[in-house]
Amino acid sequence: MITVAALVDAVGPALLRLTRAGDGTPVGDVTLAEPAEDIVGVAGDLVLGIGLTSADAGAELVGRAAAAGASGVVVKPPLARDPRVEAVAERTGLAVVELAPHASWTHLVWLLRGVLDRAAGPGPPTLGDAGVHGELLALADAAAVIIDAPVTIEDAQSRVLAHSARQEHVDPARVSTIVGRRVPDEVVAHFRARGVFRRLARTSEPLYITDVPKGSLPRLVIPVRAGGEWLGSIWAVVAGPVAADRVEELVRAASVLALHLLRLRAQAGVARRASIDQLREALRGTTPAGEGLWLPDGPWRVVALHAASTGDDTQGHLDLWESITRRFGWHQPLLVDLDGGVFALVSAHGRAKTAGSMSWIQGLVDAVHDHDPTLEAAVGGVAATRAELPRSRAEAAELRALLGTEPLDGPLVAIEDAWDTVVVARARSAVRPEAGLLGGPLPALLAHDRDHHTDYRLTLATWLRHAGEPKATAAALRVHPNTLRYRMRRMREVADWDLGSPQVRLALQLQLCALDAGGQEPPAASR
Repeated sequence: MITVAALVDAVGPALLRLTRAGDGTPVGDVTLAEPAEDIVGVAGDLVLGIGLTSADAGAELVGRAAAAGASGVVVKPPLARDPRVEAVAERTGLAVVELAPHASWTHLVWLLRGVLDRAAGPGPPTLGDAGVHGELLALADAAAVIIDAPVTIEDAQSRVLAHSARQEHVDPARVSTIVGRRVPDEVVAHFRARGVFRRLARTSEPLYITDVPKGSLPRLVIPVRAGGEWLGSIWAVVAGPVAADRVEELVRAASVLALHLLRLRAQAGVARRASIDQLREALRGTTPAGEGLWLPDGPWRVVALHAASTGDDTQGHLDLWESITRRFGWHQPLLVDLDGGVFALVSAHGRAKTAGSMSWIQGLVDAVHDHDPTLEAAVGGVAATRAELPRSRAEAAELRALLGTEPLDGPLVAIEDAWDTVVVARARSAVRPEAGLLGGPLPALLAHDRDHHTDYRLTLATWLRHAGEPKATAAALRVHPNTLRYRMRRMREVADWDLGSPQVRLALQLQLCALDAGGQEPPAASR
């Protein structure tokens, strides 16, 4: 199930804009409103207000749809922003969506049906379903017939979505594109340097490109746009200029392709959102063993990703790491924002070249840390089953909180390499010096230090840190061993203790550790 807001976000601003979010009721189906026939939707329907001509009719439809339990109403401008429609929507809690003036209701129904079907279907977060990809392949073949040349359909990131069957007369750049399913980096760089992508992003006009990489043939490129937004392009390998009538026919085919790309992107957005929601619940442990969540083969580890440069902006934090992981080759990163942090789920095993593996993310963090020292990561323990994911996530979050406050080694730290730091941090937080030290010798020593300007606290901490060895303790304090022995006798007179007890020594170390971490002394009442 998907909410109206998520559905609008998936389809994108080229067609839909949310004017009122509503109460979050999930969308189950799409209904064409026929008020005269008393068809205004049922519970969970997204109601399409086709043919509404007045604000009064729009307000009436909103009221009746809300009474029927619908999730939202879609209308064209200016009705969506009319005060009468807004007032009824506000009173009833119904979501209101505005359809772009240029958009076709028929195309919208086709698009929404595909998105809702994909949202309801199981499976991994792929770019879309086989139906859309099959249609794209058919369109690529049709375009190749029109232009009498090999064709690829590419998205705005130069990824190949489909290619025509006829690729017999192509150059090395096209062969690499087909084999690698994306345009080679050096070819992208060549066209970017010549402003090709900048022109594609700004114009709807076909481009005939003769300044191509060495050994390549000219390209005819048709931008694919919807509502002013650049969605992708048709690229044809041609021997020379193409007749105007064929170019015009290819431009018409691009308008059909735009709807398919919108549907593909919307389905990818829905699948990605569903994957994030399922991953979030699995890491929280609120679903039975991550039920319904597609994952690569286990075991897994949860990685808490840190970026001080984003501050408290969790969404910015997530966007940054998603951009980084995609740039390094993880095309479907298992990333999620949770409890104010960003987490990645990686395979516990796998080679460094396998995107999404533990070795791979180690190399990624090392690489980006060189350029931005605030980019760090903390790794929870191995989760052999899905039920263990919340434990791995909790360990990663706990370790991430210690980054920058403890002497941890490396930009990526695993729980097994810092277990002692975590144990001490847990015990230190349990001591809570702000609530008092519960008695013992330490309050008396602190009071003596304050009243007589001594430094018994430092002496005791150093003695404990060196396991009571007089020479090492004296050297660390830069005093003679006899001076240390005299000071320890004086401290024993101030506060009675039994330093021969391992439990007493441990308790004193934890109290001192907690005081050092908090930079404070206990309340006066506890001295």
